[in-house]
Amino acid sequence: MKGALGSRGLRSRIVVGSAVGALLVSVVLVTTTWLLARSYLLDQREASLVRQAFADANVLGSRLATVGTEVGDVVAELTPSNGADVVVRSGDAWYSSSLDVGARYVPADLRSIVGEGSAGTVRLDTPEGPALLVGVPISSAGVDYYELAPLTELQQVLRTLAVVLGAGALAATAAGAAFGGWASRRALQPLEQVAGAATRIAGGELTTRLPPTEDPDLLAIVAGFNSMVDALAARIERDARFVGDVSHELRSPLTGVVTSVEVLAARRAELSPRADQALSLVEGELARFRQMLDDLLALARLDGAPPSDSGVPVSMTALVREVLAAGGYDGELLHADPDDATTVSGDKNALERAVRNLLDNAGRHAGGPTAVHVQRRDGAVLVSVDDGGPGVPVEDRERVFERFARGPRAARRSLPGAGLGLAIVAETASRHGGAAWCSAAPGGGARFSLSVPGCAR
Repeated sequence: MKGALGSRGLRSRIVVGSAVGALLVSVVLVTTTWLLARSYLLDQREASLVRQAFADANVLGSRLATVGTEVGDVVAELTPSNGADVVVRSGDAWYSSSLDVGARYVPADLRSIVGEGSAGTVRLDTPEGPALLVGVPISSAGVDYYELAPLTELQQVLRTLAVVLGAGALAATAAGAAFGGWASRRALQPLEQVAGAATRIAGGELTTRLPPTEDPDLLAIVAGFNSMVDALAARIERDARFVGDVSHELRSPLTGVVTSVEVLAARRAELSPRADQALSLVEGELARFRQMLDDLLALARLDGAPPSDSGVPVSMTALVREVLAAGGYDGELLHADPDDATTVSGDKNALERAVRNLLDNAGRHAGGPTAVHVQRRDGAVLVSVDDGGPGVPVEDRERVFERFARGPRAARRSLPGAGLGLAIVAETASRHGGAAWCSAAPGGGARFSLSVPGCAR
């Protein structure tokens, strides 16, 4: 039971706990009420039957006082109320008002009590149901009078009372469950607000805050959460500004170095073979350094920008076609839906850079793209780039989108790049309300996909 409850959610546990609590209280109240009512009704019924038996015994005694009256004749004429049956003992003879009732119904203990001159009662179970047997001695006539009164009506009353009380217990249990559901919703509402705010913040909405509250128990939580988000937003903004400032400040000396290298390259014919080789190495490293600075500046702009809620309509099919042409790729690589079916709303420059990064990643690590797909699927526009490389292991498919993440093959082969291209793709997709992921290509190799919500058609 403990394991089953432990696997339930908090709301379910509150509802079940409230229902069980209401059921336990109802069972206690119902049981107590029924026992008290049963005892009271039985006592009242027994007292009424005893009074009636004494009255009927007095009638019998007065009739037997007449000289010459036979006990059997009087018993046959006696009609007690409430459908009771009469059994009379006169010496060793027994007389009964009913053929179904006789001396066998009178227990020996009650016979002894009445025979000693005292009245007594006993409850019996007869074939017709429960009954109360009242014994009264009639000393003036020398007989013992017994009256057997049925308790069937009382039994039906108690049965009806039990059904009503049971229905009340079930209703109380249902009310307890309903109250538990209401209380759980009220209790979990602040947690749901915190969870929703945390989810939006994780998605990049750093302006999200919890609404103010007048609940004294929640003031500290709301204030602490909002202060934490303020500090987090300030830290992210400060880091993004620092990266942007550093990258921007490095542009000036980098431009000077690039200009100097270009001057040397213009006089490459005058250089010795070793100097020419050194110049080629410097040119390669400068190109890599320049690309890394551009990527850092792009990431800094993305980090400091809110999610894109508006933008210009951009056809992803036309954009991918332009990027392929600008990069010198074969146009037959493209397999796309019509331009109007793949229109999205966003930042064209950012989307163009993301697509270019996907193509550059395939060219850098897998010899170039083998197919590019642009499709509209479930309200989103999906851009997929397949390559013919060895693919990406399953355990690395999420890590490749992290910043400065480079696969072991890239590090071992000293491939160019700083591991920022796919990070820019993922960040651009997130800012446009989409996502980026890696999977296996149908023809082998890896497939890198970018999904962006499409415009309404």
